[in-house]
This record gives sequence, C-alpha cells and structure tokens, in this order.
Amino acid sequence: MLTHAPFVLTGPRHGRPFAVDATYQADGKAKPVVVFVHGFKGFKDWGHFPLVADFFAAQGFVFVKLNLSHNGVVVGGHGDLEDLEAFGRNNFSIELNDVGQVIDALFAAGATPVPAAEMDLARLCLVGHSRGGGLVLLKAAEDARVRAVATWAAIADVNQRWPQAVLEEWQRTGVLHVPNARTGQQLPLYYQIVEDYFANRHRLDIPHNVRRRLKQPLLLVHGDDDETVPVAAAHHLKQLKPDAALHLVPGATHMFGGAHPWPHTALPEPAASVAAATADFFKQQA
Repeated sequence: MLTHAPFVLTGPRHGRPFAVDATYQADGKAKPVVVFVHGFKGFKDWGHFPLVADFFAAQGFVFVKLNLSHNGVVVGGHGDLEDLEAFGRNNFSIELNDVGQVIDALFAAGATPVPAAEMDLARLCLVGHSRGGGLVLLKAAEDARVRAVATWAAIADVNQRWPQAVLEEWQRTGVLHVPNARTGQQLPLYYQIVEDYFANRHRLDIPHNVRRRLKQPLLLVHGDDDETVPVAAAHHLKQLKPDAALHLVPGATHMFGGAHPWPHTALPEPAASVAAATADFFKQQA
C-alpha cells in the first residue's frame, strides 16, 4: 500500500504557496529520497507523472514532486495552468530557490508530513525533465546534500541566445508571449527573466556549473527522436562531464510517450524504461 502525502510550502521571498507531494511505502524503513522537477509549461501532476511517483515508491524510494511556485498552477485551483500573471513573473532564480526550499523542508523536522524514519536523506537524489533537468543540474552543483542526479530530456543551457532585435523589442514592450499548443493559451514572459539571468549568470550557467562544480554521479537520459530539446543537448552535457552515464532511448520523443491527460493505468513504454533505468542508477549510488 502506497502512501500519498500532499503538503504546501510558501516561498519566503515571493510569498507564493506551491504544492508538493510525497509518495512512499510507509514501512518505517529509511528509504532514499528522489525529488522530481517538472519542465517549462509543466506541472507535477502532468500526464503520467503520478504513475512515475508510484513506480519509484514501489521500488523503495520516497518520491517527492513539486509545482514550481510560478508555473501557473494555483494551490486549490483546477490543476492546470491558470495564473498567467504568475507564469510571466517566473524566472530561473525563483525556480532554483523553490527546489532548495523543498530540500530544506525534507531536512527540517516536522516540516513535511513524511516521518523522518521513512527517509534516508544521505541518499537524496534529484531528477528533472526538460527545463527541470537544467534546474537539477544547477541545484546539485550548489548543494552538497544531493547524492546523485538524473536528467530526462534536459536542456544544456539556460541562455536562449535570443536575437538582439528580439531582446530590444522585448525590453521595450516588457513582455514576450509564447504559445501553449496543448491549451491554446498565449503565455506571457516578462522581461525580468532576462534581467534575472544576466544578474545571476554565474549561478545559472549550466555548462560552467556542470564542468566545474557538479561532483555528484550523473545520469543523462534523452530520447533520440526528441522534437523539443534535440539529443545533441545530452551529448553536450556528456562532454562537459565525461564520467556521466548517457542513456539514449531509441525512438523516444520529448515526453517519452506521455501526454496530458494520461487516461491509462500503466506508464507509456518509453517512460517505463526511463523510470527503471533511473531507479537502477540511483540504487547504485547507495
């Protein structure tokens, strides 16, 4: 029997609440902990992600997933992107701080509903999908409490290298809109995300941090038919950290066979293979 334990944290700097949940087998035994970070336009309960949580819990992990505070999902809302103002005010520093806050809460007695006896925090692992993959690389590079890292279809750089004309127009108007093909929404990105990047460039530089500061074991998972983040990103990260394990999934696209909503009770086959490979990798780091 799996235990699903939801809880809410509130960012001390921005004051915005965000939802977190933990899935585990409540057997009183200390288990390695995996924190999962979703990607751009994603959220913790997107598609098959709840089934991923169940899989890891059945494999003997405490699996924790969060909604990044400014991803557009509202605590107590309808569960999809609805607060577009918050979405527009998001930036990479906020996201890194959100992940750090979840880690801090896991280490703080009584800050989450997961009993301390259920968690082996010496085996704290991070896994992130797409932009979330970039975030877990950066977070691990700055937080020695992280034991191992895995990325699924991760970006290899935060810097989008927008043309100068685009940046100038963005700065003039203050906002750039990106489409959400799934919902038809036009999602705002306020220029502050560019300002935040340049103000915190050293902290947000994925290539520099992977090459110079990331000491933990790393698994890079990518579909070789990824239509959103080309597989070249995984090869680039491997070049930056040659001791990383590279796992390419033949024929897999960006979501590893998943979609939202996901009406099935089993993981899509590519996602199942990714989850299994990741669980095996984390078990090897004990």
